[in-house]
Amino acid sequence: MDAADLDYRARTRSGCIPPELVARLLERGRVDVVELQAGHGEWFCALAWARLLGEQGRQSDALEVLAPYLATGWWTAVEAAAELLESWGRADEAVEITRVRMEAGHPMALESYTRLLARHGRAEEAFALLRPHIADPSLAAALVDVAAPAGRDEEAAALLAARTEHRCSDFPWCCRGLDRDTAIGLLATIRERQGRIDEAIALLRPDGNTLLNRKQLAALLARRGRLDALRAAAASDDAGYAVRQLARLLEELGDVEGAIATYRQTDRSWAHDPNQAVELAQLLARHGRKDEAIDVMRIQADAHNGDDWILHILAGLYLDQGRPEDGLAHLDALADARGGEEYWDVYWMRLPLIAARDGVDEAIAQVRAHSGGMTSYAAPHVAELLAGAGRTEEAVAVLRPHALANRHDLAGYLIDLGHIEEAVDALHQDKPRPPQPLTTTAWSEEPPF
Repeated sequence: MDAADLDYRARTRSGCIPPELVARLLERGRVDVVELQAGHGEWFCALAWARLLGEQGRQSDALEVLAPYLATGWWTAVEAAAELLESWGRADEAVEITRVRMEAGHPMALESYTRLLARHGRAEEAFALLRPHIADPSLAAALVDVAAPAGRDEEAAALLAARTEHRCSDFPWCCRGLDRDTAIGLLATIRERQGRIDEAIALLRPDGNTLLNRKQLAALLARRGRLDALRAAAASDDAGYAVRQLARLLEELGDVEGAIATYRQTDRSWAHDPNQAVELAQLLARHGRKDEAIDVMRIQADAHNGDDWILHILAGLYLDQGRPEDGLAHLDALADARGGEEYWDVYWMRLPLIAARDGVDEAIAQVRAHSGGMTSYAAPHVAELLAGAGRTEEAVAVLRPHALANRHDLAGYLIDLGHIEEAVDALHQDKPRPPQPLTTTAWSEEPPF
């Protein structure tokens, strides 16, 4: 095994059995396949098998499964093994394998190592290791987290306060490390943790035009139940953070009408912001007011005709409400306004509505009449209709000519049919690219980067 190859396959889900299909194998009782593939370089199988062994009390066997992956020095394997060891109550071993990678210079190991230390009674040691790295944003966040169990909140606050005094003169290139706004947010986190809520709010408010701090402020106000302050923030919230937090808080408190009214402010911000409109529609649907949810999304679909994600949500609402005829009529009207034939990424969302109204075969017939109906990107939509109707073998037949482009969908249906060997072969058709050679060229600000 090679760490670079393992990393590439795990990140891109190429040339391997991805985690969702490993879960599918287990759901169908094919533990034997997962165990076999774990020994053949399939990382997600190895991780799932190791977890199962650990649950059975076979911890030594679980570690043997992971050993070849750990031997490559691949950080993902190290981190997973440490998590398992910690969950088994073997924290010292978890600390040790993480320490080895930290000392080898892995860029992510220090954060994991120090967080492990802090969780197991060594927070002061963790704080001391992190303190020199206050300029690194992720390590600064770790420092804030370990400061509490270490009893070093004030020292961490002083380090962050010093960073808040700097303002970039050449934004965004001045601060390559911990920028002022992030430092303010972390300092506010400490003050809130200490119960100094007003100080935390005051820290975040002067930088109200900074989206990061506005988001944190809205969440803080919601956590602390500051309804009046949250309402005031929502009234002038063009980014939607305070509106969203206020609506969620009111819904949790049982004030559904108040939550709905939050989106339906006098300036009708939801009518101009598709994201807020979706949140309002989802809120209405959660409380059985699906016709109103459809009305909200109809306004958005008319205003943003052709935006596929908006049309997808609208079509789903019509389907959930049992109104496929109305949904198709509205989509037809929108298509006519756009001038006729639709690209596949807008057309395909009709298919569940057609199937609900006229049956799966009619939906497939209409697919075949579409200019993109025989393409690789249409195949998974047709297959989903067939599989949903219990016609999984037909779904596989549709996908086989487009196996490379749809390998995960094809493999999933093959697993359902018990054709495991063919499923694995389909996944391995996509050969991962060879790892890129390491470069010795120094980093430079000058092109080419």
